[in-house]
Amino acid sequence: MGIPMADNIHTPTVSSGSTSGGIPRDLSKLSMGDLMKHKENIEEEMSALSSVLSSHGANMSTMLTTFDGFPRDDIDVAQIRTTRAQIIRLRYDHKQVMAQIEKGIHSHFAGLQSTNGTTPSNANGAGPRPSGIPASTGATGVLTPFAKVNSVVPGSPAGQAGLQAADIIRSFGTATWLNHERLSKVAEVVQQNEGRTIIVKISRNGSTPGSTVSLDLELVPRRDWGGRGLLGCHLLPL
Repeated sequence: MGIPMADNIHTPTVSSGSTSGGIPRDLSKLSMGDLMKHKENIEEEMSALSSVLSSHGANMSTMLTTFDGFPRDDIDVAQIRTTRAQIIRLRYDHKQVMAQIEKGIHSHFAGLQSTNGTTPSNANGAGPRPSGIPASTGATGVLTPFAKVNSVVPGSPAGQAGLQAADIIRSFGTATWLNHERLSKVAEVVQQNEGRTIIVKISRNGSTPGSTVSLDLELVPRRDWGGRGLLGCHLLPL
């Protein structure tokens, strides 16, 4: 009988890393546009790697050993742990890039306020924006839509909170356009706040053609509502 491999089952057996070559050594030298492009490339790569895991019937927390500590023989353990290692590295890269983007945004608006002696303002109350940032982005990126409500189950936590199909999500708790990582941050917020109120900022079509209204909804994720999941709604990234 062989020796159990529980101690090193999560260690990649081959060298791994992002196919994009990792983040540049000095992010501070990149323009905002380049940072945004790098952010999108990382997110696309993470999505592709997540699909690889799904194709193997696994995710980041799937057990790779049997109850007695031996590698499972029904899945490709080596491929799964190598892919996991790549995702972990990309998550770190993404965190570094996001920190630099937020730093650049805050520095930009702080500089405007210092120069003008007043709080700059534009349509979003945020003043002129750095190159590479969409027009609807505020100083923290909260106002930029990043998801759309595809469907809502009646009587679900989402339905009781007032969410409706076609609503546009601008922030979901601490999840915003800047950090949602293809909605994985939304799932994280939901899991961490079961039974607690989450503020969801949305935009909804108004009563007159072309008009929109902004709403702050209070949503409480829970399991005992009679359906699947904690929300009872389906979101799509924009």
